[in-house]
Amino acid sequence: MKNTLKIYCFMLLGISFTACSQKPETMLNQNQHITANNIVSEITKQLKQYPEEKIYGLRFGNGLCYFDMYVNGIKLNKPFNSITGSTAVRLNPVVFKSGTYKLVYKMYPLGKLEEIYGDEVFTTLLDNTQLKFDLGSYIQNKEGFTDVDYLEYSVPTVEVPVSKTYSDTKFIAHGQTYYEGSFDMEVNVPYEIQPPFENAQDLRKFDKAELEAKLLKKYKEVANIYQNKEYDNIARLTYDNLRIALQSLYATPEEVAKQWEMLFKAFKESSFEMQPIENYKLEFFYEGKLAALMLTTQDNTYRGNTALWAKVNYDGGTRPMFLSRYFYIPEGETEFKAY
Repeated sequence: MKNTLKIYCFMLLGISFTACSQKPETMLNQNQHITANNIVSEITKQLKQYPEEKIYGLRFGNGLCYFDMYVNGIKLNKPFNSITGSTAVRLNPVVFKSGTYKLVYKMYPLGKLEEIYGDEVFTTLLDNTQLKFDLGSYIQNKEGFTDVDYLEYSVPTVEVPVSKTYSDTKFIAHGQTYYEGSFDMEVNVPYEIQPPFENAQDLRKFDKAELEAKLLKKYKEVANIYQNKEYDNIARLTYDNLRIALQSLYATPEEVAKQWEMLFKAFKESSFEMQPIENYKLEFFYEGKLAALMLTTQDNTYRGNTALWAKVNYDGGTRPMFLSRYFYIPEGETEFKAY
């Protein structure tokens, strides 16, 4: 599991894959003490090491479907464009303390796959659709500790009679356009982190049209910050998500510096260009405390991401860079903050 989980870098920080501006910087309402020069030291101050640093990993394998995953209502970042495959993701960045966590998965049909099926369009889930999960952990700071597996979960199936003496097993939601299921996971970590949105307002209680208009305005503000290369503000927007991810993964000071250097390199690229905020829908997360404008495209290169993204020539080619910021409004306040 260790080697498989190490492939996730930008994804665990909410970014899956910006010459300083001459314009005055935007006045942000969060993390005013953070700058591009001190973000590493400010995060390093909050790092803690523990006798046993447990990393939880979730292996998953799918067959003939697309799917999303959420842990306690927080979306796990992963590629959306594989109809069949097997990989893993580290859970610690969305595990803030020990306890019971609910994983929700949402499954979608194949749609049109010209390169495989020609003009045939699959608008419903197939009877041989598969999705499996395996929760495990390892202790990263102790040699000789082997992986521990806690649970295995497969989506439900039903027995369908074929003849008097034979029946076939089929996915329970075959023929449907969508399926959602869940299971609980027990995790035990040595740290306890309070995310900044823990006591935020329930955004589902706001007028939806007014909230969406307000959030769109915030998206445009944040997009301008990235496009104008306001590096201190970019650091302020990144700080909370990056801090929690690195705290939960027991990062060393050297690893903090490396992560910020890698992100900063992408932001500084001269080819970095924010894309229009369009083709989106308002969605809520974490019991309504977080909101985002999610892309509605059926193009699986972009599907499953927020509408805040850029194109950048990075690491050998021009590609989309998804800046997966989610937004909340603290109790007693009226303006959005980014996570």
